[in-house]
Amino acid sequence: MAEPGGVSAGLIAALALATFAIRLGGYLLGARLPVDGPWARGFAALPGCLIASLLSVLLLQGGPAEWGAAAVAAGVAMASRSLPLTMVAGIAAICALRLVL
Repeated sequence: MAEPGGVSAGLIAALALATFAIRLGGYLLGARLPVDGPWARGFAALPGCLIASLLSVLLLQGGPAEWGAAAVAAGVAMASRSLPLTMVAGIAAICALRLVL
């Protein structure tokens, strides 16, 4: 029998089981990844590559405010080597530049 909201307990159980299976699969796959060699170096570089690809698309679609904020964030990143400080500076710069431009 369906619950008043239309969601049955069976559906919730099936989704919980699917979520658990996905997490367990990720853990088991991660345990088999190489820890050294070219594949390990590639996997280590992957997060930075993904961020760079996403940012490049956003910058190509953006305008002067986005380009200025990217320059501010890059400057702060090179000067401080602090990810949280770079993020705060970039967000503050984009907010200020969008108000001005």
